[in-house]
Amino acid sequence: MTSQNAGGGNAILVINAGSSSLKFSVFRESGAGGLRVTINGQISGIGTEPKFEAKDAAKRPLAERVWTAGEPSDRTALLAFLLEWIEGRLDGAKLLAAGHRVVHGGTRHAAPVLLTPAVMEELESFIPLAPLHQPHNLAAIRALAEAHPELPQVACFDTAFHRGQPWQAQMFAIPRELTDEGVRRYGFHGLSYEYIARRLPELAPELADGRVVVAHLGSGASMCAIHAGRSVDSTMGFTALDGLPMGTRCGNIDPGVLIYLMRQKGMGADAIEKLLYNKSGLLGVSGLSNDMRALLDSEDPHAGEAVELFCFRIAKETGALAASMGGIDALVFTAGIGERSAPVRARVGDKLAWLGVVIDPAANEANGPLISAPTSRIPVYVIPTDEEQMIALHSRKALETV
Repeated sequence: MTSQNAGGGNAILVINAGSSSLKFSVFRESGAGGLRVTINGQISGIGTEPKFEAKDAAKRPLAERVWTAGEPSDRTALLAFLLEWIEGRLDGAKLLAAGHRVVHGGTRHAAPVLLTPAVMEELESFIPLAPLHQPHNLAAIRALAEAHPELPQVACFDTAFHRGQPWQAQMFAIPRELTDEGVRRYGFHGLSYEYIARRLPELAPELADGRVVVAHLGSGASMCAIHAGRSVDSTMGFTALDGLPMGTRCGNIDPGVLIYLMRQKGMGADAIEKLLYNKSGLLGVSGLSNDMRALLDSEDPHAGEAVELFCFRIAKETGALAASMGGIDALVFTAGIGERSAPVRARVGDKLAWLGVVIDPAANEANGPLISAPTSRIPVYVIPTDEEQMIALHSRKALETV
């Protein structure tokens, strides 16, 4: 038992479930109503050879386990093991709830919600809108309910932060009856943007009411216009395919391309879905990899084109999002590529020189937090995101409101 895990109080389990992995964090209550992470880990290889790994807040290993053939290793069994392992390390603390990242909350959910059978049924109806994520998010919730039915569970939505956007930012120019049925722009990565909106005023109080463009750049990538801490516009729309090119997703594409693929290539919905979600983006353009690090290290011209297209689109969307707010007071990079890829940030900065952006090379190589030069007309920041902390805070609040 590490000293940071000692002492009673309450705890929140945070779960981010994917198709073959389950990432988790344990947050403990600290002074002044705060929450601090004490355990991080994941169960990988779900469906094949599951492996459990856990570390403390200082990244020191706490435990490992591999399930061998013949051992019960479905999601319910794995989550039952996880809960038992965590409860054995709470040292008298009470596990209040499990908070889940759920990608899609539809039009109704502008805040986290305590999960019930009725809510689960509603969330299942959004699977066609987020086919890569929603099924796995909900599968973990069902499995945990089976393993520990007494534990409250809270859904925290990636779409919720964007629900207050102006109608113009949410609406497609299609027949109104389709809009009324829910065919509209939702936006995603909301938990990340909400964290940045809370964190930025601590670094730069003068930006609390400012107009900020945030670039969440990872395997999934999007951008958001935030004015006075609220989402005004975003690059992702009806699904998480829209906007920027991503690791394997196409980003913005002319709908006529899809009609062409159906009529001229004879492709059905499943084949088009696989093409756009799994074979496009950085991988499709480069023909090599969806990993930005590999592309930057490669001398293949197609790899260079993939990086250039990615940076070009980020700069282009920055201008569009600034227009949505009537100006821009700061630019923020976050998520895996945004936090760790100085070359990408430098290229984007060069393309935004027309806005008065000047990147400080030394600060950029050091990953910030402030990476713009004193001569830059707008400040540019690198701020690590923390979606898990937002989920923990939201989960506790959801329990308090019941």
